[in-house]
Amino acid sequence: MIKRLLTLFVIAFELVAAPHSVSQELNCKVEINADKVQNANKEIFNTLQSAISDYMNTQKWTDAQFGTNEKIECRLYFTINSYDEPNITGDLQIQSMRPVYNSSYTTTVINFKDTKVEFSYELNQPLVYNDVSWESNLTGILNFYAYLIIAMDFDTFSLNGGDAYYDKAANVVRLAQSEGESGWKAFEDPKNRSSVLSAFTDKTTSGMREILYNYHRKGLDEMVVSPDKGRAVITQTLSTLKSVYDLAPMSVCISMFKDAKLDELVNVYSKSTTTEKDNVFELLKTLYPTENNRLKKIKEESKP
Repeated sequence: MIKRLLTLFVIAFELVAAPHSVSQELNCKVEINADKVQNANKEIFNTLQSAISDYMNTQKWTDAQFGTNEKIECRLYFTINSYDEPNITGDLQIQSMRPVYNSSYTTTVINFKDTKVEFSYELNQPLVYNDVSWESNLTGILNFYAYLIIAMDFDTFSLNGGDAYYDKAANVVRLAQSEGESGWKAFEDPKNRSSVLSAFTDKTTSGMREILYNYHRKGLDEMVVSPDKGRAVITQTLSTLKSVYDLAPMSVCISMFKDAKLDELVNVYSKSTTTEKDNVFELLKTLYPTENNRLKKIKEESKP
């Protein structure tokens, strides 16, 4: 039985899929905004959106068995900045969510903006999956983020549970680098795809994966049963985050945590003690000095 499925049983998620059923891993919503593009046949963007949605949601990304209700909820939001047929440039916002045990609440795992998206696409062009050789920059980008979403999701359910999928993402990066594609080169950009992968696989910042597990599995999941116990674990994960920051303050994983979790932390500490709120505020203020207004909300008294 696969690791993630075992973990889901352990934390008592009810599985309703029939025995031996196999389903794709992602429930990915895709949206393309081409408002910035003038004098172009917008049908190209409609077909592109459909092609990406089909690609993400019908490709089998792992050997794991997923019930329909286990699919990872995620979203790809493309903003097209320029179109010079067949070349497209823009931004891509990647989001993924994960349910919190025994509640209706879902928590954001990834909320990241990739500003180096460049690819070519022609009307009705098929998107072909290939994990051995390079097909296109578009499928490479989609493959990379599919594996990153899965890897980080698995990490939230079991410690280092996403190993195999970080390896898959690393293979995509290697293929892209061999092609000289933009957005993949090591040390080219502190927030490109190579840097994102390194943030979760390099030894210096590997504590982020421990944070993913403890924050979600031992923190948020536990808070449903014991709010104080779960919150205490989350506080400890913030200390680990500070340790990662001390070693690599410019790592993209620091900003990725902020974009996924900062607003949520306001709710996490809404019913904590004044001392705990003050300590968390001071810790996070060191990491995110430009977010003072958002962080101050942590110190506010919760409303009855």
